[in-house]
Amino acid sequence: MTVDYKEKLDDLIAGKIDEIVVPGAEFDAFHRVWQELPQRKEIVGNAQRNGTVIYRYTESV
Repeated sequence: MTVDYKEKLDDLIAGKIDEIVVPGAEFDAFHRVWQELPQRKEIVGNAQRNGTVIYRYTESV
């Protein structure tokens, strides 16, 4: 199953979802989409065990 990280990131920025959970095996697919975003510095990841990262959107002040 392929996750549409562009859609998930758009939803995160729009406030439709609170977080995105990215398993380690899918990090490369997520990272490619994340790099293209102008708001990427406001999308902060918190590393978990097993390579999973939880991303949340924090608006700049």
